[in-house]
Amino acid sequence: MNNRFLTGEELPFCKGCGHTGIAEHTEKALLNLGWSPLDVILVSDIGCHGIVDKFFTSHTVHGLHGRSIALASGITAGLNDQSKKVIVFLGDGGATIGMQHLIDAAHNNFNMTLVIHNNFLYGMTGGQPSELTPMGFKTPTLPSGASSEGYDICDLAMAAGANYVARIMGIGDFSEALATAFSKNGLSVVEVLEVCPSYGMKANPGMKLRQVAEEAAIEVKVYADRNHKSWEPPFLTAPDSLFSSFDCLPAMFTSSIEKPVRIMLAGSAGEGVQVAADFFAQAAVTAGLNVTKKGSYPVTVGVGYSASELIVSPDPIFYTGSPTPDALIILSNDGLSFARNTASRMENGEIFIDASLPVMNAAVSVIPIDFRNQAGPRNAAFYALFRYLTHSGIFPAEAMKKMIGESKLGAKINMEKLFQLP
Repeated sequence: MNNRFLTGEELPFCKGCGHTGIAEHTEKALLNLGWSPLDVILVSDIGCHGIVDKFFTSHTVHGLHGRSIALASGITAGLNDQSKKVIVFLGDGGATIGMQHLIDAAHNNFNMTLVIHNNFLYGMTGGQPSELTPMGFKTPTLPSGASSEGYDICDLAMAAGANYVARIMGIGDFSEALATAFSKNGLSVVEVLEVCPSYGMKANPGMKLRQVAEEAAIEVKVYADRNHKSWEPPFLTAPDSLFSSFDCLPAMFTSSIEKPVRIMLAGSAGEGVQVAADFFAQAAVTAGLNVTKKGSYPVTVGVGYSASELIVSPDPIFYTGSPTPDALIILSNDGLSFARNTASRMENGEIFIDASLPVMNAAVSVIPIDFRNQAGPRNAAFYALFRYLTHSGIFPAEAMKKMIGESKLGAKINMEKLFQLP
C-alpha cells in the first residue's frame, strides 16, 4: 500500500490555519521514524482539527468532545503493544473539557502521544475563549480580552507524571519536535501554539504568534523528559471467561420452532416484568433454544413503565430487541403507553392485552385476557408469559413452570393458582 499517512487531498482547514501544519508535520515525523499507517491509531476530538480524520490513511477514531484521551487510553491499554503508536489530536477546548482524562493519562503514563492544537479559542463554535486562552487575548465573544491567565497545560501534564512534555511554536518545520515526542515511551504531550485565521486574527488585528506568547509569558520549551516506567496491564494472561463460574442449564425440553420468535412484555415498574422475562429466558434455554433479552425502564426504576424484549431462536442470536415483535403482551396502562408505537408498527403477529385496558385498534389480532385479575398485579407478568406459551407452543409451558417452581420465588407464590388455566 501507499506508505503515506495523508491521502494527498487538499486538507479541509481555513487558509492559514495552524491545523494544516500539524497534520502535515505529523505525517513527516511518522515517515522519518519509519512507522507504517497500519501501525498508527489516530484518535481525534470534536473541533475543527477533527475533520482531518478522513484524510489520514492510518486507523482513525473520532471521539466526543473532551473524550479523545479517554478513548485513546482504552485503546492503548487494550493493545498493550509497543509496535503500535497511538496519537491523540485535540484542541485547547477538548483539553479543557477532558482535563481530568489528561491528568489520569499522565498519572498512569499511558504509552501514547497527545498533540494539543492550541489556537487559544473554540474555533468550531464561534470563537469562545477556552481555559488555555492567554491573558489579554481577544475572541469574538470576549472582545475586551481575557482578564486572567489560562491554565498551563504543560505544567499540569508534567506534574501529573507524563514522561515527556513540550510546548512548541506551530511555525515553520516542527516535524522533528513531533518526532521526538512520538519516539518516547509512556505519555508524551506536545502543545502546539498556532493561529486561528477566522477568529483569532480577526479579533486581534496584526497578531503575531510569538508576540502573543511573549506578552502572556507562555514559555516555549521542554518541560519534562524522563524515562519513568510506562503503564503495564495488571495481568498478562487472559482472564477466565465470565461464564466459567456458571452452571449451564441442561436441555430438558424440546422446541419445534424453525426461526426466531420475538416477544415484547410491557407493564409497570415494580410488578415483576424483568424477573418474569428472566425466567422465560431460562426456560427457553432448557428447551434447547438461544435467547436474548433487552430490558427497558425509566431512570426512576420503581415507577413508570417496564418492558422486556425477548428473542428465542433455534440458531445463535447476535443482537437484542426488535422494533416489530411477533407477540406483544401488555399488562398495564404504563405498558400500554410504552408499547403503543410498537403496536402501530406490527403487520403480523398478535397482541395480548389485559382485559382491564381499552382494546386498541391495530392491524393485527388483539386478544384481551384477564391477566391482572387472575394472578394479581405482582404475578401478572408470569401468568401472561405462561398463557402465551400455552397459546403459541413455541416451547413447553411446563419448562417455565419448572424454572419458577425450583427457584426461591416458587416458595413465595401460589404455583397452583398462578398456572391454573381458565
